[in-house]
Amino acid sequence: MFKILLLLCLPITILGQNTIGLPEVVNYTKLLYKGGLQNWDIKQDRNGIIYIANNEGMLSFDGHFWNLYPLPNKTIVRSIAIGPDNHIYAGGQDELGYFIPAKNGQLQFISLTNLLKPAEKLFGDIWEIIPQGQTIFFRSEDYIFSYNQGSILSVKAPGKWVFMGSANGQVYAQDIKSGLLVFKNNSWQPVAENNQLPFADFITGIHALQPGTSLLTTLKNGLLLLNSNGARLLPSPNNQLFADARIYATATIDANRIALATSNRGVFIIDSTGHIIQSFSKTEQLQNNNVLSIFSDRQSNLWLGLDNGIDFIAYNSAIKHIKPLLQEASGYAMLIRGKQLLAGTSSGLFSVRLQDVEDLSFSKGSFSAVNNTKGQVWNLSEVNNSVLMGHHEGAFTIENNNAKAISNEPGFWNFIPLSPVFPSPRIAAGNYKGIRFFDYNGNQFTASGGMTGFDESSRYATLDKNNQLWISHPFHGVFRIQTENNSNAIVTYTDKKGLPSVLNNHVFTIKNEIVVGTEKGVYIYNSAKDLFEPSAFYNKLLGTLSIRYLKEDKNGNVWFIHEKTLGVIDFAEQQPRVIYLPELKTKMLSGFELIYPLDEQNIFLGAGQGFYHINYNKYKRTLPSLSVQVRKVTITQQRDSLLFGGYYTAANDTSLQPKEQVKVLNHKWTTIQFEYASPVFGVQTNLEYSYRLKGFSDEWSEWSARTEKEYTNLSAGTYIFEVKVRNSLGNESVPAAYTFKVLPPWYATWWAKLFYALLLIGLFYALYRWQLKKFIEQQEKFEAEQQKLKYIHELERSKTESELVTLRNEKLEAEINFKNSEVASAAMHLVKKGELLTKIKADLAQMMKRIENEQAVSEIKKMIKSLSEEEHMDEEWENFTKHFDKVNSDFVVRIKQVHPNLTGNELKLCTYLRMNLSTKEIAQLMNISVRGVEISRYRLRKKLGIGSEVNLFDYLLTLNS
Repeated sequence: MFKILLLLCLPITILGQNTIGLPEVVNYTKLLYKGGLQNWDIKQDRNGIIYIANNEGMLSFDGHFWNLYPLPNKTIVRSIAIGPDNHIYAGGQDELGYFIPAKNGQLQFISLTNLLKPAEKLFGDIWEIIPQGQTIFFRSEDYIFSYNQGSILSVKAPGKWVFMGSANGQVYAQDIKSGLLVFKNNSWQPVAENNQLPFADFITGIHALQPGTSLLTTLKNGLLLLNSNGARLLPSPNNQLFADARIYATATIDANRIALATSNRGVFIIDSTGHIIQSFSKTEQLQNNNVLSIFSDRQSNLWLGLDNGIDFIAYNSAIKHIKPLLQEASGYAMLIRGKQLLAGTSSGLFSVRLQDVEDLSFSKGSFSAVNNTKGQVWNLSEVNNSVLMGHHEGAFTIENNNAKAISNEPGFWNFIPLSPVFPSPRIAAGNYKGIRFFDYNGNQFTASGGMTGFDESSRYATLDKNNQLWISHPFHGVFRIQTENNSNAIVTYTDKKGLPSVLNNHVFTIKNEIVVGTEKGVYIYNSAKDLFEPSAFYNKLLGTLSIRYLKEDKNGNVWFIHEKTLGVIDFAEQQPRVIYLPELKTKMLSGFELIYPLDEQNIFLGAGQGFYHINYNKYKRTLPSLSVQVRKVTITQQRDSLLFGGYYTAANDTSLQPKEQVKVLNHKWTTIQFEYASPVFGVQTNLEYSYRLKGFSDEWSEWSARTEKEYTNLSAGTYIFEVKVRNSLGNESVPAAYTFKVLPPWYATWWAKLFYALLLIGLFYALYRWQLKKFIEQQEKFEAEQQKLKYIHELERSKTESELVTLRNEKLEAEINFKNSEVASAAMHLVKKGELLTKIKADLAQMMKRIENEQAVSEIKKMIKSLSEEEHMDEEWENFTKHFDKVNSDFVVRIKQVHPNLTGNELKLCTYLRMNLSTKEIAQLMNISVRGVEISRYRLRKKLGIGSEVNLFDYLLTLNS
């Protein structure tokens, strides 16, 4: 009875086991892809873009950007397919057709329902689309439509079409009445004489196994085999499991593996015999277990269309996740001994039995806890054919899934045999508080005390070829300890011994040399100088990167951790090269790094959650070929406008841009933005992009993970945007390009430039005319100013001359006045003289009367006679007239010319009158009486011919002027 129960339980136990390593699962929620909940079908075009039939339309995904394309009637898209003409065929409710690019490169839907007969247009949902040759088959429950060369033929279901698929180059369909049919000779024919299934069930998938044989999956009865004799149940212990899980869709991964999508158990990966290789459900991080569609892409990764969401399983990835516990537990230590894998975590030690497979991540089994190991397990070491465990609570040996304590002192980091001879009689162990020793005797480990004078925590410890123990403390430096002869001599190495700093130094033995990973690169110990020096070899490859961990594998490759990035120096080729594994960036546990390299197919890495397994040989071999595409181009002014939607003339032709799709942009669009992506799924974290805009700059940008670039305010011209992608191995893709032109603003066009040229010529001419006019005006102004200056000069000169004349006149007047004064003086002198002479003569006449002496009288008479002589008076007159004429402009000469008949006395009278002398003064000058003067004036008037009404003085003045 017990054996029967055991046999019954055994399959359940086996079925409950999964592979210990699982690929990464990426969850895409409705909020992320911005579509409906359910996803019914998945396909991939030749450029790698994924298309998904969604409740709200067709989704596309290029590895970075999601786009949604609804059908014209906004119904659910149930099925899609990539046709031989590169059209993306889609079927919905009462709608079928295909997507092709519009002129702007965005997908648009072309309906084919106009080719149907009116009675056929209410066909319901299109559940499958199968391209076969040049014909596209569409299945609804009532009809199968075949589209070819612009026409549609329809076949009405005898009962109800419930399945359509393809295998071995043929199209199969299931009708609930007619059974399983195959399309031959343009008609649907039974696949065998007995074309009914063993059970009344619906087929959900068909896969070719070998010529003439196919595997059928059914909804309720698991797996069937199909050949020329019909269908029969596949003998598999898992059929009941598959029947309970309800297989809803299938996908072929490769010749030996098929993926089954179920309604309540997630996904099973099986081989051709129906054995389960792997399984995925909510336990393995799926969003839910109801998988409506499944697709294996060109990299053999899996896409799952869920009842709520989309999941991606990096199934073909060389990196797998190992979690000994379902709950989170950090991975600190790992050891494989025989067929047993031991995993030390923050929650204890766990073990699992390994199967005989090359890639141990595919080994199926369940981890079990090792007794007496709860807590942090820091180290697992195989020493003297025994397994030693360093634990937070002490040191232990592991036997038969049990831990036995050999020291209860807390905190053991590592175990190092101190003798190259097996078995080593003495073992050093790094402890929280220094070094502890164990003796080995009779298959027993015995604690034998610790090293005195050294209490540094010794997590990093190694032994050199001279059996000297090297310890490093991240904050206190590196220590060399002599262990032979129990001398325990300690030498400390810090920045004074060549290291760049006291901090963050980690010592290791690599290629039989003592090296230290530092903040400034790798340093190597120079025993001759007893100091550390920068390693030329490592610096050439790694530069001065900060190195936290180093580990050499069996093939001589050196694994390293730079901050939170894992890399390896690969020596497989003639020249070593550095390969980074960016997929694992930030997933390692800082400060407690672990790399356990078993062989090239099995590299284990400690992580914040469990461990990671790396099939390094596969990692280098299976990296997909790279391609990159410009997925979207938008232009912006005050609003965004789509310039390019990611497709050229064919729906999945993104390689060559036709001339007619070279857009010409108005200058008003100030910003142009490019979105680009590489549809290489599962390695997106490996990818870096570089771009340039020819016509703007010929220099490629720095490599980065950025998938967008924008340019603003481009000048007029033709531009080519180019972008390329590279992976972690340094492989680069062929650049993708997008060409566009920017028009100049209207003021920079050729006709505007012509207008500017004409305007410039006109301006120059106007300027010339203006300058000429200005010159003429300036010349005229100058001449006018010169005339004015000349006039002013003339005025000034005239004024000067006038002033000179005035001065001269004033001088002349002064001279005249002076002369007149002299004349007047002379005249007065003559008057005085005449008066004196008259008085003298009168006095002499009186005297003569009183004198009786005749002689005296005679003499007096002579004297009177002399005084009365006229000759001397005439001479004085002549002198007087000369002076008078000088002063009065030759008055005497002038009056003689006008009145030549005037006598001398009349001339004198005129002269005296001109001098405006009084009658009395004239009488004295002329030696006549006053009456005589008046008579003479009267006579003079007559002689001059002037009347009594004319003033004689005025007349004489007029005559003088």
